Amino acid sequence: MASQGSALDRYFYITKRGSNVSREIRGGFATFFAMSYIVVLNPLILSAADSSGNALGLERVAAVTAFVAGILTILMGAWAKHPFALATGLGVNAFVAITVATHRGLTWPDMMGLVMLSGITMFILVVTGFRKAVFKAVPEGLKIAIVVGIGMFIALIGLVNAGFVRRIPDAAGTTVPVGLGADGKLLGWPTLVFIFGLVLTIALVVRKVKGAILIGIIAATILANILELTLHIGPSFDGKTSNPSGWSLVAPQLSPWSLPDLSLIGKFDLFGSFAHLGALAAILLAFVILLSIFFDAMGTVVGLAGEAGTIEKDGTIPDLDRVLMVDAFGAVAGGGSSVSSSQIYVESGAGIGEGARTGLASIVTGLLFLVAMFVTPLIKLVPFEAVAPALVVVGFMMVSQVGKIDWSDWGIAIPAFLTFILMPFTYSIANGLGAGFIAYVLIRTVQGRVKDIHPLMWAVAAAFVLFFGIGPVEQLFGVS
Repeated sequence: MASQGSALDRYFYITKRGSNVSREIRGGFATFFAMSYIVVLNPLILSAADSSGNALGLERVAAVTAFVAGILTILMGAWAKHPFALATGLGVNAFVAITVATHRGLTWPDMMGLVMLSGITMFILVVTGFRKAVFKAVPEGLKIAIVVGIGMFIALIGLVNAGFVRRIPDAAGTTVPVGLGADGKLLGWPTLVFIFGLVLTIALVVRKVKGAILIGIIAATILANILELTLHIGPSFDGKTSNPSGWSLVAPQLSPWSLPDLSLIGKFDLFGSFAHLGALAAILLAFVILLSIFFDAMGTVVGLAGEAGTIEKDGTIPDLDRVLMVDAFGAVAGGGSSVSSSQIYVESGAGIGEGARTGLASIVTGLLFLVAMFVTPLIKLVPFEAVAPALVVVGFMMVSQVGKIDWSDWGIAIPAFLTFILMPFTYSIANGLGAGFIAYVLIRTVQGRVKDIHPLMWAVAAAFVLFFGIGPVEQLFGVS
């Protein structure tokens, strides 16, 4: 344990940020368990073959996903000193997979080259100070809305991952997009695991028990494995048949050790997409990727730093340049390793909710990801249902800041509202930010308060108008 004033304490600002080593370790474990699902999910998302018939391979993608997440998260902790973990970004990886499937002639190396180009561009924006300047240009009310929106987003992720809230198929003949459980009913033992974990975690948090969130995850995991061993519940979908009462993604199981295959690293073609798609189409695709990772990270950092209490009185975030640099490197590393852009995860809030405040927690999380390359049981033993309660509780903690928004000022209140409702409703942080920024510029203009709008907000709002209108733009220029 690091004593106050020790080299470890001084380097990570542990005491200064009101934490201690045990909290950081617990927080590192909580964050890992909350986001480790990406090692299983990312290979499934990137599983399709490209136009040449080549597939990345499930085992290779899993290994490299864990490797890249581990290295980037350790870098974030050791250099930027914040409790933010990175891994392949959900949303970006889905966009990458869909693009490869729908654009003729495009190969996986071509697509990953586009991701790298977006990351390189991000690097330039960070080095020139543009990205940090955008952070400073965002009004305080919108920054609070970002925290609230991410809290709602995290909670929804938890509820959906646990199967407590589910999508309603269009075939059901209803206009309701989501509902309670399956057909309005809570089914299966996995749902019970989620409810057990949620009730236990809430009780522990209310009682202010140290390690409440991690204890909740471990207890729910133990219950999940006992149920699976005795009842053989199985996953919700095994690739052939659907089981509404099954586990969300993978059934808890013990798998053997395996040596990681990292051969995907370096398998990219930086400008291959330009040859196959044409310059305009390639640039538009890179632009969409860039905007998504640029603003997703901005919203996530503001939200997590606000929850961790690491934002200074003047609204700045310590070592922000380093945080942004690591995040930009995540896009380059992800594209260069064929696992799509890596970014800061909102699930880092699980560790922050456990008390993590420094980069030491990120180093713990990163080391666990590196171990996960070899020890898949560490991943597969913990089902979504055991982690989801932590996300719901952390969501509550973040949403509680909604009272800090000035609801009497409609120039802030309406953009803030659009920001935090569209993040969960569209399953995208960037979409919420875009709607909020555009609304802020529009309403302040209508109010005759143009002087209150930072010049960069005009530029960002214009970029988001193009972002939301990318479909018509592609049609206008005949890009498919």
